[in-house]
Amino acid sequence: MLPDSVHLERTTPAFTADTVPAGLQRAHRLAPGRWGRLRVDEGAVTFVLEGSGESRRLTAGETQVIEPEVAHHVEVEPGASFAVEIHR
Repeated sequence: MLPDSVHLERTTPAFTADTVPAGLQRAHRLAPGRWGRLRVDEGAVTFVLEGSGESRRLTAGETQVIEPEVAHHVEVEPGASFAVEIHR
């Protein structure tokens, strides 16, 4: 869950397997004080935590909170569409 103290700063465009930036598919982190919420609109996307290797496959309608400074990446299945909300 996102903290009550944060507010939506921006939302990325919708990404697909063909348009997802390479940087989201390899280890990256949100800046200090920034939280994310990955929202899957179609298909499936797997969210992977780099430190533990723990992963969660998300399907249409599901979301995943992304904590600040936590290394992660996404794996996008063909036919998927998703966006990331950035909160501060």
